[in-house]
Amino acid sequence: MSRADWSRPALFLVEEVPTSGVVTLEGAEGRHAADVKRVAPGEVILVGDGAGTRARAEVTAVGKGHVTAEVRETRTDPPSGTRLVLAQALAKGDRGELAVETATEAGIDAVIPWRAERCVTQWDDGPRGAKQLARWRSSVTEAAKQSRRAWVPEVAEPMTTNQLARRLEHSTALLLEATAEVSVADVALGEEVVLLVGPEGGVTEAETERLVAAGATPVRLGPDVLRTSTAAAVALGALGLRTGRWDA
Repeated sequence: MSRADWSRPALFLVEEVPTSGVVTLEGAEGRHAADVKRVAPGEVILVGDGAGTRARAEVTAVGKGHVTAEVRETRTDPPSGTRLVLAQALAKGDRGELAVETATEAGIDAVIPWRAERCVTQWDDGPRGAKQLARWRSSVTEAAKQSRRAWVPEVAEPMTTNQLARRLEHSTALLLEATAEVSVADVALGEEVVLLVGPEGGVTEAETERLVAAGATPVRLGPDVLRTSTAAAVALGALGLRTGRWDA
């Protein structure tokens, strides 16, 4: 099988990927396949569990809101050698969702919503905050499906700066800062890299000191200042080349 065989067909998520036999898409995925994508009998689709396993399956029947397919081949992709984690500051409007969506397309493995001090928006601990978190998780899932990714990035519960600092132990933490003296191309990378992207108003001096004390290294991407919604994707492009992710 060529790479195209695992990247061109539409991907749909199921709880468990069978190694053979029939797989049925129902619920939201079934409606998306049958009513939106309008897959047809004889068409090849991908089904995946979001945890590394995917299957190529040939559609055998299509009904209202459900699709049946015969599994032809399965494969399991191991996790990437270098785990990339994005700590993304909360952003107003849909900019946060855009940030995690493009980061997923660029290869992130996990996302941590960051309650930085200068975030214009702040998620509460009640239903409204849960709704915002659900929107980020939905954005990540849809982006992973669009990219035909075997692994769907996990989106953690939001963290404050102090909580995030405690999370950085045993990780290579890179704090994006336009005025930093060190380039992202020059810093040594470990088995896990945590990329910290602050809010539009920037990271406070106290926060920077706290994160640096926890082991974070301020790094720059280039001469220009990027928006919080695009910075992660740009940084991940550089990290993807350094970690070999783009050659996988």
